[in-house]
Amino acid sequence: MFLVVGGVLRMHFRDRYEDVPPGAFIIVPKGTEHKPEALDGECQVVLFEKSEVVNTGDGVVNDRTVAEPDYI
Repeated sequence: MFLVVGGVLRMHFRDRYEDVPPGAFIIVPKGTEHKPEALDGECQVVLFEKSEVVNTGDGVVNDRTVAEPDYI
């Protein structure tokens, strides 16, 4: 789930896109390919996901992968 705090988020899917304004959220179903884009150059979001989700997706582990993320 992406909660937009500032700016406008455009979420691209294979067959469409959706614009998400500040104060709104979008839920991306598990297994759905998606690509977020900040429309105004910057977009602030709060991302909610399960703790076992890897921050770099299902691909190969690389230098951007966080093995042990911080918890709030």
